[in-house]
Amino acid sequence: MLNSLVQIRHWMEAGGGPCHLMVDTGINRLGIEAAHLADPAVAAIDVDICMSHLASADEDVPQNTAQLSRFSEVRQQVSARRYSLANSAGIALGEAWHADLTRPGIALYGGVVRSEMAGVIRTVARPEATVIQVRHLQAGDKVGYNAQFTAPALMRVGVISLGYADGYLRCWSGKGGFLWQGQAIPVIGRVSMDLTIVDLSACPDCAEGDWLTAEYDLPHASQQSGLSQYELLTLMGQRYSRQIGP
Repeated sequence: MLNSLVQIRHWMEAGGGPCHLMVDTGINRLGIEAAHLADPAVAAIDVDICMSHLASADEDVPQNTAQLSRFSEVRQQVSARRYSLANSAGIALGEAWHADLTRPGIALYGGVVRSEMAGVIRTVARPEATVIQVRHLQAGDKVGYNAQFTAPALMRVGVISLGYADGYLRCWSGKGGFLWQGQAIPVIGRVSMDLTIVDLSACPDCAEGDWLTAEYDLPHASQQSGLSQYELLTLMGQRYSRQIGP
């Protein structure tokens, strides 16, 4: 992927060959400036995909149409086999933004970044963790760091092997939830680095060694946690083993 005249020159000095070219049409992040497209170096490269990136496709703002217009001009200036503009949100803007290739990202994992996608896209990535200890609390017992939760009565709780070092951040303290055999299991107390405490009172058969699945519907989880749908996914680091299931 080439993003500037400097990179294009380095590419050609290294022997050239088919490449992709990113052109900036308004996000002012990566991409060669439109004013540099007339440089002879651009005409000399063998461009497979010429692309740009939408800045505000998740909103209905004039910038979307402005970038589409600029990209149409780019297509007149840059000779390429294929052209690409739309990300996940851009796909929902309509066919005019699709060009030859679209680039769905977060939508592949269940992200709903525009209302048109609601009910069409479903979550496919969810953190899971095991119950590593079951405890019984007495009324008045306090839970976790800084004693943010106090048991109002006799309670059965579970300690699960998941915490903010795994991307399950402290913002879930007292508000996150898990599922076990379809039963909702709320988070109580403060999320720790490697551990989270959950209320198992409604699940008397849930035992040590059982797996719980975080409630991680991305749009809802984003509203609940204050994290973006992108952050919810990228926070899941290397401590998880990745498994593909039904």
